[in-house]
Amino acid sequence: MNQGFTIPKFQLPGFVARLGHKLPQWPHAVALTTALNAAVKMKLLPEDSLAALDGKTFLVQVLDTGGQAAFSYRGGFFRPLWNPVGSPDLAFRANLSAFLQVASRQEDPDTLFFNRELSIEGDTELGLVVKNMLDAVELPQLPKFPLSLPFGQR
Repeated sequence: MNQGFTIPKFQLPGFVARLGHKLPQWPHAVALTTALNAAVKMKLLPEDSLAALDGKTFLVQVLDTGGQAAFSYRGGFFRPLWNPVGSPDLAFRANLSAFLQVASRQEDPDTLFFNRELSIEGDTELGLVVKNMLDAVELPQLPKFPLSLPFGQR
């Protein structure tokens, strides 16, 4: 999987989540939907899978930060939900380290799910569509830069 930096399994202290629950949650949804819409525009997400998401609502909760992002996919765009009502069609819950491990492809979501480090609730078929869509994403390779250069080297 990931051949660079290894993200360790960690859990932030409880006060972080207690504080995070008291903060506005809409910035998380705006940031996540902006990133997802950029991925759509860059054609990183398969169009046939996106069609299956139309009209669906989602929730991503980062348990140890107290943060969450509620959003939907409608009309070809991911959109933040300002005041989510009812249960989402699909919800993902995990600590920050698990989400970072999935994003960096260090861990497979299935492994985290079966180890009870990632909770996926809601429409099972929709969950498989999302998982397969994320597995199909070809992330661009970023250039590797040395963290430091020896003195005198230019």
